[in-house]
Amino acid sequence: MVIAKSWIMVKHFDGAPKPEDFKLIEKELPPLKNGEVLLKSVFLSVDPYMRPYSRILMKDGDVMIGAQVARVIESKNAAFPVGGYYTANSGWTTHFISDGQVLQAIPSSWPESLPKSLALGTVGMPGLTAYFGLLEICNPKEGEVVLVNGAAGAVGSVVGQIAKIKGCKVVGSAGSDEKVTYLKEIGFDEAFNYKTVDCLEEALKKASPEGYDCYFENVGGKFADAAIPQMKTFGRISVCGAISLYNDAVLPSGPYIQTYLVTKQLRMEGFLVSRWQEKFREGQKQLLQWVSEGKLKYHEHITNGFENMPAGFMGMLNGENIGKAVIKV
Repeated sequence: MVIAKSWIMVKHFDGAPKPEDFKLIEKELPPLKNGEVLLKSVFLSVDPYMRPYSRILMKDGDVMIGAQVARVIESKNAAFPVGGYYTANSGWTTHFISDGQVLQAIPSSWPESLPKSLALGTVGMPGLTAYFGLLEICNPKEGEVVLVNGAAGAVGSVVGQIAKIKGCKVVGSAGSDEKVTYLKEIGFDEAFNYKTVDCLEEALKKASPEGYDCYFENVGGKFADAAIPQMKTFGRISVCGAISLYNDAVLPSGPYIQTYLVTKQLRMEGFLVSRWQEKFREGQKQLLQWVSEGKLKYHEHITNGFENMPAGFMGMLNGENIGKAVIKV
């Protein structure tokens, strides 16, 4: 008999998620049928997308959405042997049963020296988001200037490093002096704490007086209002997220950007990483190679204990993490 523990969303979030919005439940799992496997979550991911997507994909009482690295502990499917590690999107749960269709094997080339939790971060969905969102939409050229906000997070930190690999000047903003120090350590040319600068527009101009060729957008809101006017002609803007707005029940109005889009002939494009799903293995292979070669550095913010998942999630939304926020079961 296996008891699965799961975190459910008691009710849809009103503003920022609160502890009382979550409830830990237990459920006995049935015996395996032929073709099924039983997996135990080892690492679970908490990501910004869970906040807006909870409105779209979930109803009150559902298990919270999310991905994990899990190990097979019982199998009635020869394709998935006991001991194998896989990524899945089975939500905030300690154990789950699968027929294998949604399981993705950790690449066989994965070095033993690298933590498998990276399959949820730098070599997983966030890394792929950075890889395709930057290279396919911004298409940065050597010598160009790339701006990244939310730059110390799971996606932004990878975006900046890929831009450096491509020979760009990279400017990043983050929400603490500790994060700014980290950005300098991983190769950002310029970095600033947007919470402490006197004027965001002046901070952006000081970091790159000539303006910006590419802008990878993770934050939205007032940052975008300040950044878009400083784009160069024919600049490209890749819109990955808008975390500053996720808890707003009514979206605030801001300056109108159409004039800048027209006069500077900008290209601004939003995306979901699933657009490139058929190329995920290609991207993952390249990310894994860069990590193995030391060209792409990573940092994980580990929260220990499945019981601490809501705290880890809320902390991530509050910007407590440097790099990828992961829960270790």
